Amino acid sequence: MVSSYPEMESLQKAGVDNNMAEQNSIPVTKTERSAKFVKTGFQIGGNYIKHYSKKLFNPQLGRDELNEDNATDIYKSLSELKGSALKIAQMLSMDKNILPKSYVDKFTQSQYNAPPLSGPLIVRTFTKNFGKPPEAIYDKFNLVSTNAASIGQVHEAELNGKKLAVKIQYPGVGDSISSDLKLVKPFAFRLLGMSEKELNIYIKEVEERLLEETDYELEVRRSIEITEACKDLNNIVFPIYYPELSGKRIITMDWIEGLHLKEFLQTNPSQELRNKIGQALWDFYNFQQHELRAVHADPHPGNFMITPDEKLGVIDFGCIKELPDDFYIPFFSLISSDVIKDKNKTIEAFRKLEMIHPDDDAGQIEFYYKAYLEMIQLFAKPYTSKTFDFSQPEFFAQLYAFGEKIAKMPEFKQARGVKHFIYVNRTNFGLYTILQELKAFINTDTFNPHTA
Repeated sequence: MVSSYPEMESLQKAGVDNNMAEQNSIPVTKTERSAKFVKTGFQIGGNYIKHYSKKLFNPQLGRDELNEDNATDIYKSLSELKGSALKIAQMLSMDKNILPKSYVDKFTQSQYNAPPLSGPLIVRTFTKNFGKPPEAIYDKFNLVSTNAASIGQVHEAELNGKKLAVKIQYPGVGDSISSDLKLVKPFAFRLLGMSEKELNIYIKEVEERLLEETDYELEVRRSIEITEACKDLNNIVFPIYYPELSGKRIITMDWIEGLHLKEFLQTNPSQELRNKIGQALWDFYNFQQHELRAVHADPHPGNFMITPDEKLGVIDFGCIKELPDDFYIPFFSLISSDVIKDKNKTIEAFRKLEMIHPDDDAGQIEFYYKAYLEMIQLFAKPYTSKTFDFSQPEFFAQLYAFGEKIAKMPEFKQARGVKHFIYVNRTNFGLYTILQELKAFINTDTFNPHTA
């Protein structure tokens, strides 16, 4: 059946690895998924035994080979499990100052391509959701995916002469989130070095967002609402969504032609074009944060395309983070007003954000005040002038150095800060990272915080 579709041409256009093995099934039950984690744990244990055996004969041996072996085994396991397990890898790949380079390099694959599901599994998913196979719904449907990521994969289709992108959720993803995150915790403990309390807060917030991401009917509604609200932004294009061709596990939208960031940068674009795309990205995020108080919280490069007419295409609205007033106002008042110049007002904002706790003594208050002040002042640099050059290596060197410094401090092993920081930090640092890769010089005063 697969041979009846023009899959090879589609794959070549999308830059997909034609040699990537298809996956004929996904472990769905808790027992199957748990067994996969246990097997991976044994493999990692074996890697450590191999490493320390070699170290007996070579005491100077570093951890690069160990990290590479562990990253390979963990990624292989997560990519086969898909869903929340793979999503965690995707999120961690964006935190370049948290993980060794081996893990970042391996986990970055989840942003673009994980092993795709086979054709028969795709047909079964359609039949279960619509009562009929894809060829009975569309004029053309390519059974070979053009992109396979953490929650679902994308297929090219055509209906009434219009080219469409069809996103299909992996079977069992929504039902396995809670149990998967419990299984991921031991790996996260070792990789992140968080306290259990802090990790539990992280896991809970991730779980809430992932449950929303697997609700494709919610995603379609949000996609329509946000694209309508953002339609007048310069140099941004969005797909049209088709609720009548979508459901709980399937989304149909317009196909957006273009290049992902990595492919775009390989074309050696001019500085003017880099700035144009960077400006569109900055405006898109800050308009949402400050005008909508809800933001596209998944800023990895796989969610964006640079179109042939030099615009930014945004192709996924699965993860949306709402910003309540009790977080938004104290946080953005620190980076957009004179609050940061007043120590007492700054400490009060830190208290509202639970960065300073009620039972902290005077010494702790002073310590956390100074540490968080340094962090906020670093983070806020793009906001403190009308323009900002994201090609500055020193800005990112300072950010990463600060992250490494506090990661080693015992004072930061306990949970600090309200849960909203998890996705807001991820969103803004993800935005900064893409702008750094673009080396964009942009106007940063286009959409400003409203804290009055």
